[in-house]
Amino acid sequence: MASIVYEVETLQVFRENSVVTVTINQPKKKNAIDRSMWDGLTEIFREIAANANDRVVVVTGAGQDFCSGADLSGRGNSASQEQVHQLAAMRRVNDACIALQRMPQPTIAKVRGVAVGAGCNLALGCDLVVAADNARFSEIFVRRGLSLDFGGSWVLPRRIGMHRAKELAFFGEIIGASDAFEMGLVNRVLADSEIDQFVDEWARKLAAGPPIALAQTKRLLNNSLNVTLEEALDDEAAAQTVNFSTSDTAEAMRAFSEKREPKFTGR
Repeated sequence: MASIVYEVETLQVFRENSVVTVTINQPKKKNAIDRSMWDGLTEIFREIAANANDRVVVVTGAGQDFCSGADLSGRGNSASQEQVHQLAAMRRVNDACIALQRMPQPTIAKVRGVAVGAGCNLALGCDLVVAADNARFSEIFVRRGLSLDFGGSWVLPRRIGMHRAKELAFFGEIIGASDAFEMGLVNRVLADSEIDQFVDEWARKLAAGPPIALAQTKRLLNNSLNVTLEEALDDEAAAQTVNFSTSDTAEAMRAFSEKREPKFTGR
């Protein structure tokens, strides 16, 4: 059953068969994100995280682009700016980033066209990135006299290593989908006409998986660079103990014996 559960002019959420699609809907501005939209994304991501019926999340942009980053229109005109300290404004960006990272569900970025600045890091902050062959990525901040945000300083070195991360951040160059794939920024590159079907198939497979085990696997991997081997092994043991207490693991064992596909309930 399909339903739109959250819709404003610039953000849309669509649910179908435990797959949630979050669409940034400002195509005339290449899906730039303004201050109120950061708040909206935070609310959406937190609501999804708390919903046990949501098993996988797809983040994308309306039209031909993913996201051109923060909407900086009017920033050069002091008379038009809200009287908000920049640190307070950045908390909105940070809250959205943290809410994305804290979602226990697997997340997939479906990227067409530009994904630059905070839009680039929004895509890279997802667990998986699928790009159309027309996708273009850039840590464009330096060209605007800015430094990285939306978690770019955290996610880039983890995806491609420190030296590659510094290259992208220092020069702010725009790279195509094939170069992004070669660097390890994205998981797959497909023709624009094929990306929707591919992401739908990945999302369906993830939605059919064991939610508790997937959430724990995601947490273990996200924490892996911050712990010792011994700590990682302790975390794995605790996670497996939880898994063996679930009906999903019992169902998986029965399905294996009965030579059929398991039906996971998230319990």
